[in-house]
Amino acid sequence: MEVGKMTVSINKAINTQEVAVKEKHARTCILGTHHEKGAQTFWSVVNRLPLSSNAVLCWKFCHVFHKLLRDGHPNVLKDSLRYKNELNDMSRMWSHLSEGYGHLCSIYLKLLRTKMEFHTKNPRFPGNLQMSDRQLDEAGENDVNNFFQLTVEMFDYLECELNLFQMVFSSLDMSRSVSVTAAGQCRLAPLIQVILDCSHLYDYTVKLLFKLHSCLPADTLQGHRDRFLEQFRKLKDLFYRSSNLQYFKRLIQIPQLPENPPNFLRASALSEHISPVVVIPAEASSPDSEPITDLVEMDTASQQSLFDNKFDDIFGSSFSNDPFNFNSQNGMNKDDKDRLIEQLYREISALKEELENFKAESHRLGVQLRGRISELEAELAEQQHLKQQALDDGDFLRTELEELKKQWEDTEKAQRSLTEIERKAQANEQRYTKLKEKYSELVQNHADLLRKTQEQVEVLETLKRELTASKQEQQALQSTLKSSLQSEAERSTRTAGLEQERDTLVVAVAQRSQEVVALQAELQQLKDTLDSEKESSSKSLETLQTRLGEKESREQALQQRLLDEQFVLLQCTVQEAEQIVQDSLNRLDDPTHISCTSSADYLLSRTLAASDCIERLQGVHGKYLSNRSDVSSLLPCVALFAHLISDTILQGSATSHMVPMEPADLLSETCKQCGSEALRYLGALKDEASLGGADCTAVRNCLSQISAIGEELRPKGLDVEQEELGDLVDKEMAATSAAVETAVARIEDMLSKSRAGDTGVKLEVNERILGSCTDLMQAIQVLVLASKDLQREIVESGRGAASPKEFYARNSRWTEGLISASKAVGWGATVMVDAADLVVQGKGKFEELMVCSHEIAASTAQLVAASKVKADKDSANLARLRQASRGVNQATAGVVASTKSGKSQIEEKDSMDFSSMTLTQIKRQEMDSQVRVLELENQLQKERQKLGELRKKHYKLAGVAEGWDEDAAE
Repeated sequence: MEVGKMTVSINKAINTQEVAVKEKHARTCILGTHHEKGAQTFWSVVNRLPLSSNAVLCWKFCHVFHKLLRDGHPNVLKDSLRYKNELNDMSRMWSHLSEGYGHLCSIYLKLLRTKMEFHTKNPRFPGNLQMSDRQLDEAGENDVNNFFQLTVEMFDYLECELNLFQMVFSSLDMSRSVSVTAAGQCRLAPLIQVILDCSHLYDYTVKLLFKLHSCLPADTLQGHRDRFLEQFRKLKDLFYRSSNLQYFKRLIQIPQLPENPPNFLRASALSEHISPVVVIPAEASSPDSEPITDLVEMDTASQQSLFDNKFDDIFGSSFSNDPFNFNSQNGMNKDDKDRLIEQLYREISALKEELENFKAESHRLGVQLRGRISELEAELAEQQHLKQQALDDGDFLRTELEELKKQWEDTEKAQRSLTEIERKAQANEQRYTKLKEKYSELVQNHADLLRKTQEQVEVLETLKRELTASKQEQQALQSTLKSSLQSEAERSTRTAGLEQERDTLVVAVAQRSQEVVALQAELQQLKDTLDSEKESSSKSLETLQTRLGEKESREQALQQRLLDEQFVLLQCTVQEAEQIVQDSLNRLDDPTHISCTSSADYLLSRTLAASDCIERLQGVHGKYLSNRSDVSSLLPCVALFAHLISDTILQGSATSHMVPMEPADLLSETCKQCGSEALRYLGALKDEASLGGADCTAVRNCLSQISAIGEELRPKGLDVEQEELGDLVDKEMAATSAAVETAVARIEDMLSKSRAGDTGVKLEVNERILGSCTDLMQAIQVLVLASKDLQREIVESGRGAASPKEFYARNSRWTEGLISASKAVGWGATVMVDAADLVVQGKGKFEELMVCSHEIAASTAQLVAASKVKADKDSANLARLRQASRGVNQATAGVVASTKSGKSQIEEKDSMDFSSMTLTQIKRQEMDSQVRVLELENQLQKERQKLGELRKKHYKLAGVAEGWDEDAAE
């Protein structure tokens, strides 16, 4: 698959339109990852999209990325791990929006990050989460601790899925038919991936919990059961609500969970668990997907006939011997050939698209068949498990039946014992009757017995005791007889029930066996169908590949032409780069360039940027050598290289104008050598013979020499203890504020004196100049306050647990820059007020006041630059500082404008009048003026030379008057 086609599909799939992602574009992205075995192209395109500024765009990106993680190449996860932190930052950014797509994007990004972390920790799980029970057992490595941890991770994973599910539903107005609107489908479309994930996670969680309950005490897993029950209720409700939406009814068959959750405390409840199966209809996976099943169903002969007819329609039947001999056509000119080539390209594209569609459909059918086989295998395993369980139950019933038989025999023995007891009871009854008769006889003879001795009384008492014992024995035998009869009846009833249950189980086992046989037959039929489909697909694929090979042979020439044109484009870019570098070398000899100055710090920043550009240029140069078909990354690097080298040369030359003679000459020569080496390197890039051996090591060495010279030319640090830098910064900023306030007070005083003593034009000029000076001082006050706020923010955000003094000491060079800039601002304010005082008194020069205003503007610019070095580019204080800097520049311009205007008014007042002079006097005055002009020109030349020497000396010994010193040890 071409990278360009995949790029187009990604841009079409991820756009700002609030509609669902088209399945054909998403399918092209998935096939692209399998073609390139990764997601490099996907991320290269996505990184250029404004995901952080458009919520709909971010939402559709999440949808496509979720599809790639599930169905794309396994390397998609590896290529995406480097962007996990960026996804986390983007999630936090979108979380600040409480409505619309913003909050949805935040939750979806969190889900994708959780999915990446889960598959990273558990590499045995594929992206689509489809696993067999054996693979699930292998994932835990038969360790109960691993199963425990895996269950917790699946709970977290499923929790993120359910959060997105609930948030999408809560964002929709369910009182209206939102599922048929484009906006509603845009939000609902990603839930198909969520449903697929949730069905597998629920199934695996149930199986793992049963496994854990077989190994661990129930109390230990109470937290797991509570969390599962909560997620079970949410998932059941969401599945039910989703199945009622019209949008899902034609795209996916959503399973329904059982009425009650599984009872993990009963091990046999595992056999009652049915894995939820999500079915996607084979005809289409989205409303907009094109029908591609016709290509699969088309037999080889019909496809060949169709292609031959198309070929004859394009080229004519005369091409049967030599289809590519375009010169043999009657009357065909160059335009006809071009049109024919374009038509061939279109045919190639159509065939490629058909081939890709066929591959996608074949892959989808294979996935569906494999899924159906997995389902049947799971059902077969479940039926086998039920069969084994029925057999075990039958064995148990047989064992219990044998025990009942033994009990029945015991009962018969008890019955025989009961008969014997009854016989003994009858004997006792007869004995009792006899005893009773004997007792009656004894009563009748009682009178006689009374007269008998004591032995007879004792005999009577003995007989009474025997009678009482016989009655008790009779009662015990009767109670034993009743209990035996009741036990016999209960055993008979239980035996009958067990025999009936045994008959029912035997029938159920027979039915299960028949179902297993039927399922095995259906499985074999599906396997045969799959084999026939594979054979048909292979034949169709071979036919299409043969045709594609014939077309690709004609693409090679065009590919070579493309390579040549890209190299010509590279040559043109290199020529432009050579002109840029050569122009910078030519400007070194331009007299107007002598007045340009720069600093060593800025030169070092340019040198560093050029060095970094060289590193990138070498990388893209190597990539271009390995793949000559893509020059897009090399061209901007070459242009940037030329601009940065040119800037470095000019800044090096400008810096040499401010330094002593010896380092200035060395720096100038090094800059010229750097330009020559850059031209030599660009010349090697322009020549195809030397392109592979082009090396910019010499340019890098020259930049290193320039950096070394620039480091030597940088000003040295302050000769103060680092612990004192923080206090010194606060003192200098306070001194600057005090100097500005003093200047404002002096200007007010001068204005009051001028109004009291001056009139007319002079008063007008003085008021205008002092007013502009007051505006400048006020603008400087605002700038100083903004600088203090920004410095405080920088210190608070950068010091961490350290104190502000430690932060200033750790960043000593930055601190020294602040101190120097603060002193310059305070000194400039004082000098400008002195100059304004002299001008108001008529003793000063207007030019001196303008120079002072320019000097104070430069000092404030230095303070702004020193303050914002370490500031966050999005800081509000930095924005206020920049606004204050612009205010200072405008006030400076006002001072210069008022000074020039006042000077012109004074000069007009004092204009010369030559009307009364004679010819001789005019001639004399003319000669004096010429002499004065020559003297002033000579003085001007000397002053310019003096100014140049002063600048060089100031640059070399910068800050000596402020207490600076060289630190030789450093």
